[in-house]
Parts: sequence; C-alpha cells; structure tokens
Amino acid sequence: MENTFNPDHAEDLQSQIEEVEALSSIYGDEWCVIDEASRIFCIQISNDIGDTKLTACLQVILPSDYPSSSPPIYQINASWLRGLQRVTLANSLEEIYVENVGESLLYLWVETIREFLREKSQSAGAEEEPGGVNLTTEEDVDNGEENYDLPDFRTVKMNTEYVHPFMNHESDGEVPPVKHGSIITDRRSTFQPHLAPVTAPGQVKMVLDKLYGNKKIASATHNIYAYRIFCEDRQSFLQDCEDDGETAAGGRLLHLLQILDVRNVMVVVSRWYGGILLGPDRFKHINNCARGVLVQEGYTFSAEEATTQGGKGKKTRSKKAK
Repeated sequence: MENTFNPDHAEDLQSQIEEVEALSSIYGDEWCVIDEASRIFCIQISNDIGDTKLTACLQVILPSDYPSSSPPIYQINASWLRGLQRVTLANSLEEIYVENVGESLLYLWVETIREFLREKSQSAGAEEEPGGVNLTTEEDVDNGEENYDLPDFRTVKMNTEYVHPFMNHESDGEVPPVKHGSIITDRRSTFQPHLAPVTAPGQVKMVLDKLYGNKKIASATHNIYAYRIFCEDRQSFLQDCEDDGETAAGGRLLHLLQILDVRNVMVVVSRWYGGILLGPDRFKHINNCARGVLVQEGYTFSAEEATTQGGKGKKTRSKKAK
C-alpha cells in the first residue's frame, strides 16, 4: 500500500507533522517511525500494570487528507486480540473518529487502547499472554517457534454486529480431521492453508478450537476462514467467512469456494506478516493457498485436470459430500 502526498493537502501535512512531533515527545521510545515519506508509524502500547503487563501495537498510515477528511488507516496487533474483543475495540476507535472528524485523534486512539488493556487485565485476571511484536524477523511456519508480526492495515469501517452463526449451536459429533496444505512465502510473509470437512455449524467452532490449540497457528497475524455447508432438507447452503483483521480476505475466500462449487468444507488460511506490505498480492496468495489445499484433498480439479475433464476454461466441479 502506497501513500503519496497530495500537494493540495499542505495544511493536513502540517497538522500531521505537529501531531507526530507531539506523540514522539509524549511517548518517547514507544513511538516509532516506520516510513516517514509514506507516513507510516507505529506505537507500542501497554497496560502498565506491574506483572500483568499486556501489550499491543498500533500501526497507522496517515492519508494525505488526514485529519481534514479521512481517518488514519490502521491495524492493531496483539496475539490475544481476536473475535468480539477486536470488534469491540475497533468500534471504540471508530466512534472516536466520528466524534472528532477533522481533528487529530491518534493520542485519543492510543489512550483508548491503553485503557482497553487495563480493563482486560483486571477483568480476566491477566491470564492471556502478552502480545509481543517483531518488526524485523519472521521464522518459517514449520519451525515450531512462536511469531508475532505486524499485520496489514484496515480502515475505520467495522460492522457493529458480530455474530458467528455457530455461536448458539452445540458441537456436532467428533472433531473433523484437519489437513494442512503447502506453504507460500513472499517478502517474508508466510501463508499456509488448512482444510476440514464440516457438515454442521458446530463443527466450524470445533475446527477453529483445534487449530488455535496449535501455538504456531494461534500466533498467526491472521487466520482467515470460509466455509460452505449444504443443507439437504432446504436445498441451500449455510456459509460464512471471517477476515480476522485482513480486510476483505474472508469474503474473497468464500467467493472462491462458491466459484469452485465446493460443499461441506471449511478452509482456513494462516498468514504470518513479515514486515513488508504486499498489497493485492496477499489476496492472490490466500486464494492460491486455498485452491491448492482443495485440489490436494480432492474437492476440485487442478487447472490441468479441469482441462482434461472438460476442455480449457470449463468450470471445476466440487467433490460431493459423502
């Protein structure tokens, strides 16, 4: 993602310079300049509560028309921040922006996140492990090391409701077997797909719980997933997806499953961010990973097989549920 300064926004640039200087003065070493020309910055935030220290990293890109017209593009990185907690915090930041349109707001964001960390420590007994940040290194996905990296960015636009369709369902049967696909690495970002057959919503949660039981997968910057379950009685699909912070990735992944017409399957793609922005290439890698594991497990044809089966460009067919 590039951030080219527009000369028509000279006042915004001056406001940004003054804001960055103030934040650097207030937070000292916690404030870090990633790329001054592209207006990319980050700050380490902690709850400052003794031995129960939780941390998060707020990384922002300042658009050329911030603060007059646009909010910062941002991402919060913390290994423990997932699901409803991530949405709750994101909604708080969005509210701050809406209430302060046209004003500098990074200080308010930082202190809101810090207060969120304090409340989490107090309410949960600080049982979660702190989320560290590694700006310079990334270990291979299979080396068994935990890896906490900075994820890509998202804009201030979040759904106010966040309800997984399986939240009110009981678990259905045994935990489905999970298969792992081939790894793709690009500019220190690593992607790996996982696949499981699912025939009921409760199994989706079971698969996620099983994957998050693996420390390496749990420490991924994003675990994007999508699933499709065919309901025989209604002759329709139950389907859903989750970005896990990688904006729009879940929807793209679900669209791939729809195009391939696969059913009764769930695909999760883990991404470990390596410190270099990939832009649209990250979506290509996510979908290539997903397609690869679907081919590997027999849910769809490879490009060569599709050509052999029905001619070049013929739509692939799904593996029928057993």
